[in-house]
Amino acid sequence: MDAIVLSTALTALLANIGLGGGIFEHGVIDRAWPRKPEIVQPRKGGISRVRFWIPAHSAFELVLLVTLYLGWDHDGVRPALLVALAAHLAMRLWSAFDMIPKALAFEKAETVDEGAARAWTKRSLMRFPLALLTSIAALAAFAAASGVNPG
Repeated sequence: MDAIVLSTALTALLANIGLGGGIFEHGVIDRAWPRKPEIVQPRKGGISRVRFWIPAHSAFELVLLVTLYLGWDHDGVRPALLVALAAHLAMRLWSAFDMIPKALAFEKAETVDEGAARAWTKRSLMRFPLALLTSIAALAAFAAASGVNPG
C-alpha cells in the first residue's frame, strides 16, 4: 500500500475517533454531569477526560502533520488536509482558551452551578461542526489519495 494512502487512512481514522469521542461525551457524559458533577471530577472517583483527549488529539495532530508532509505534492490530498488542519486548529484554539479552562474549573470545584454547567455543555456542542468538518476533510484526503472519485 502506498504511504500516502496509509497515512491518509490513519489520519481519517484518528479524526473520526475524535469525532466519535465528542459524540459520546455530549450524548452520555454531558447529559449527566451538570446534575452530578462528580462524574467529571477524577478526585471524587469520576472520569478523567484528559486520559482520552490528550492522546487522541496528540496522535491526530502528529499524524495529520506527517500526512500533510507526505501529501503536499498530491493536488487532491493537500487541499483537503489543509481544510482538516484549519478546522482542527480553530477547534483546538477555541478549546484551549475557552472550553478547557472552564472544564478544569468544573473538575476542581467543590460545588458546581448546574445552570453554568449546562451552559458550558451547550457551548461545547458548538464545536461539533468543526470536528465534523475535520473528519469529512480527512476522509476526502483519503478518497483523493486512494483514487476514489466521490462524485
